[in-house]
Amino acid sequence: MIYLEDVTVPRGLWRSLAVSTARVWSPEVAVPFCKRRTWLRVAAFCGTMALVVYEDAIPPVFRRFHEPSVALRFAGRDLSLRQDWGRLGVAAVVWDAAVVLATYLELGAVEVKGKRVLELGAGTGLVGIVAALLGAASVSITDRAPVLAFIQENVDANLAAGERSRVAVRELSWGEGLGAWAPGEHELVLGADIVYVRDTFPALLATLHHLCPHGTETLVLLACRIRYQRDEDFLEMLAGSFVVERVHHCSERDIHILRASRRPSPSGEL
Repeated sequence: MIYLEDVTVPRGLWRSLAVSTARVWSPEVAVPFCKRRTWLRVAAFCGTMALVVYEDAIPPVFRRFHEPSVALRFAGRDLSLRQDWGRLGVAAVVWDAAVVLATYLELGAVEVKGKRVLELGAGTGLVGIVAALLGAASVSITDRAPVLAFIQENVDANLAAGERSRVAVRELSWGEGLGAWAPGEHELVLGADIVYVRDTFPALLATLHHLCPHGTETLVLLACRIRYQRDEDFLEMLAGSFVVERVHHCSERDIHILRASRRPSPSGEL
């Protein structure tokens, strides 16, 4: 069996669960190997939720997430991205969306060289690392506090000293502490597979509003699977204040890339 500690469970996932010890049949759970129906055992100890997943329930396609590292090649550089599913879960594996978005950047679909770049919900940091390799003037690779040391390890392992000097690994919990980030400071905002938990949508949208204020030309690129109605619901929310285009679809991995830019203020004010 694989034991996932509390930090591995995505925010908001267990908010509605109130069980002591139970074997739960879940049709839709935002843990990667449970996106298809599987048996879970959920236990509560002193009010703390934990998740135990049966090893034989894990489809083979998801066993790659348990590898200690993933080898990739971008911008003429061999990369080795460390993974740590057992400690950090979904935050510490290389998702298809990150690979597709990094490839999209490498192919020159948008200009990265000389740009100020920010990656949201970075996980392993792959997309931000590739942006640095492609010559971004600065890269802020962000996630929640428990993941930052892990991301820094991947940055240190895959970037030379001069490249690392242009990269900052920083905490950014969506919707929180946004005053620490200057609106419009970044020209390119990137996110791979960050649209999947409905409870996070308002905070994610508030963060994008702050980073991309009216009157700026900040570009947002999101790579994601459009799996459920909730994903379409987020895109509808985003389209209320951003011009959203579906600019690429990787059919092999079923990943869409969405390009978004802030709509002009209705009043004409900045």
